[in-house]
Amino acid sequence: MEYEAVIGLEVHVQVKCESKIFTRCRAGFGHEPNTLVDPVILGLPGALPVMNKKALDGIIKAGIALNCEILDTCKWDRKNYFYPDSPNNYQITQYDQPICDGGCVEIELEGESRAVMGEHKKIALTRIHLENDVGKLNHFAEDSLVDYNRAGTSLMEIVSEPDMHSGDEAFAFLTAIRQVMIYCGVSDCDMEKGQMRADANISVRPVGQKELGAKIELKNLNSITGVKNGIEYEIKRQTQELKKGRVITQATWRWDADQGRTESMREKEDAHDYRYFPDPDLMPVRIDDEWKNRIQAEIPELPFDKQRRFLEDYDLPYTITSVLVPDRLLSDFFEEAAKQSPKQAQAIGNYVVNDLLRELSESGQSLEACAITAEHLLSLVSAVEKGTITKQLAKEVFTEMFKSGELADVVIDRKGLKPDFDESQVEAWCQEAINENPRPVEDFKSGNDKALNALLGPVMKKSRGKANPQVVNQLIRKLLLL
Repeated sequence: MEYEAVIGLEVHVQVKCESKIFTRCRAGFGHEPNTLVDPVILGLPGALPVMNKKALDGIIKAGIALNCEILDTCKWDRKNYFYPDSPNNYQITQYDQPICDGGCVEIELEGESRAVMGEHKKIALTRIHLENDVGKLNHFAEDSLVDYNRAGTSLMEIVSEPDMHSGDEAFAFLTAIRQVMIYCGVSDCDMEKGQMRADANISVRPVGQKELGAKIELKNLNSITGVKNGIEYEIKRQTQELKKGRVITQATWRWDADQGRTESMREKEDAHDYRYFPDPDLMPVRIDDEWKNRIQAEIPELPFDKQRRFLEDYDLPYTITSVLVPDRLLSDFFEEAAKQSPKQAQAIGNYVVNDLLRELSESGQSLEACAITAEHLLSLVSAVEKGTITKQLAKEVFTEMFKSGELADVVIDRKGLKPDFDESQVEAWCQEAINENPRPVEDFKSGNDKALNALLGPVMKKSRGKANPQVVNQLIRKLLLL
């Protein structure tokens, strides 16, 4: 019997706000434990929650970007459970009236190669709701300590339909959500800081069966790659269990990245176990059209829309768009130059994704802090197009521009990279290369066109790399065919 996996994800994303969701207490990361707390966070008697409007702006923006219906009214509920990371012993969340209903996420699966765009498909969403984050438990050899700095941070939960069937699709889903949230400024989605976390619900069933199998909720997935690896392991484990005739019981399991396997934690709770009821301290929120329209106007062009436009308007190859588009700052930087010289967009893109990213990586600088601007890119492209320098020398010029902040023409003059010879001198060097290398000459005349490359190198060496390779190629051919 053949089996298939059915996967749904619950993605928790912290909304970027200066303060926490129900109090003015500062939100942040990296502070001394239990310093970002106040009576509301600690659940002290008499402390009452007050709604953070910026958190509502963030989830509305996320919902519009992910094609959700923004409901006119949402309300707040208490999800009751007893655990050390929740001082109130309940979480304020949204049970039956969330802010965002439905929606979908466009994903791109990996292509056959780096040069080929993969399949695009849409993963359906159930809802997105807003809640307060909980604290963080730190486990040691003989005890555990709780840090409430994260408690109360604005957190939205993006719940997918059971619409995925592999670890690759889950990986693409999380990657797409992360890019959209960063593009929109909703969250930085830094998983190392806990700003984005995911739980996976995984079940396996015989191919052709409509009913879902018993699901395992997989926790402790601390990276997008970890989600993919944990899901793939759990699919294999459940499939093996079913083939042996064993029954899968709904439960919560954890992913052990060090051991590369999953292990059981506890039986899975159902909704009724949480004893949901409306929060008596928070009023429902009405979201009118004016509010929605204001947020809609703030949403930028989204990643896949930008990718399609770059492919069409600038005729860029996929290898360039796949590097530019995931980074909004980098793609905007490219387009600032490309708009001024659309015909040179591919050359500009090459310098950005190859030379600029290389220099940024080696120097440890950020894009905002580096000296390269659109003007620098255009000056370099112009110098190559005019034949002032070769493409090979352009790499050297780019490195100097990055270090000094000078434009290409200044670097070229300072380093003496302009050709100090005319075409007759290049032709003389070509004749010398032909006389000194009879073997490739014979090969070329015998029909091996690639043999010409063996003559190109000596001429470029004689010109100290300043000769135009295209001109050299043409002159060698002319001399050989005389």
